[in-house]
Amino acid sequence: MLDRWLFQLKDKEAGEVQLVMRRVFILPTRPGMAFVGLLLIMLIGSVNYNLGLGFALTFFTGSCALVDMYLTAKNLALLHLAPGRAQPVFAGDEAQFELNVRNTTRRDRYAVWLGFQDEGEPRQAIDVAAGSSATLVLSRPSKERGWLAAPRVRLFTRFPLGLFGAWAYWQPDLKVLAYPQPEAAPPPLPTTGAAREDGHGTVGLDNFAGIRNYQPGDPMKHLAWRQIARLHPADGGNLVSKHFEGGAVSDLLLDLNQLPYHLDIELRLSRLTAWVLEAERRALPYALSVGHRQIAQGQGEAHCAACLRALALYGKEGA
Repeated sequence: MLDRWLFQLKDKEAGEVQLVMRRVFILPTRPGMAFVGLLLIMLIGSVNYNLGLGFALTFFTGSCALVDMYLTAKNLALLHLAPGRAQPVFAGDEAQFELNVRNTTRRDRYAVWLGFQDEGEPRQAIDVAAGSSATLVLSRPSKERGWLAAPRVRLFTRFPLGLFGAWAYWQPDLKVLAYPQPEAAPPPLPTTGAAREDGHGTVGLDNFAGIRNYQPGDPMKHLAWRQIARLHPADGGNLVSKHFEGGAVSDLLLDLNQLPYHLDIELRLSRLTAWVLEAERRALPYALSVGHRQIAQGQGEAHCAACLRALALYGKEGA
């Protein structure tokens, strides 16, 4: 029975979980053990010298210790735990796991410490008032792309007197998606098409439609320097800008198979990640081809997330 219950603790617990009393463990702390030794000395002295007040003091302080043990266990018992949101990150960054703690009882909970079990003593503490909830975020480095599951969480408390320490374990069903880390200095985007004034192709410019007077806010690269040089200062010497109409007509396809095969697969995925972010920053429609996954041309937050997800899960089981 105990072995089966301990095995279940290793499995992910979906949804909201309640910490019933049988899931709460408790042992004396070091100050608690010293307090037990003091009680024994007081008891022995009271027996040797037949001190009635000594017996009263010994049993009174012992009763306080028993009450503290009960209150310490109750500080964790019946709490409701639920996983929160987990935003995607880039490999190498800190993955943030949001955890929600809800207190449905009429007893306030104080100094509840939470942390990942494999990191030793919990380092974050929360107080949860009666009938309310609290949220905290635990961080963990993401070492590689793909899914990063939340490790087992350990809850610990010494409240109220610190003589006993109570703890419980929770395995939340929560995971963070780690995108490939973008290449630091990627090559230019593999663009084709897009009519330009000089007839060469590039993405990011609309079709050249002529010259107009300069307007505040026009980018410097759109200034028609040849025409400006021909204008005589006596005529006013007004600045003029190139005018573009229509949308970009190029096809921007980010294809994993088009990258050099001698490059490491992780470097190729990092390059595609950098290109996706660059195309999104420049508001260029783009398509992605990675393995058997084909994503049609588009742009926007949802399109970018779909492309980054495909890159993160390339070659991973369950992608």
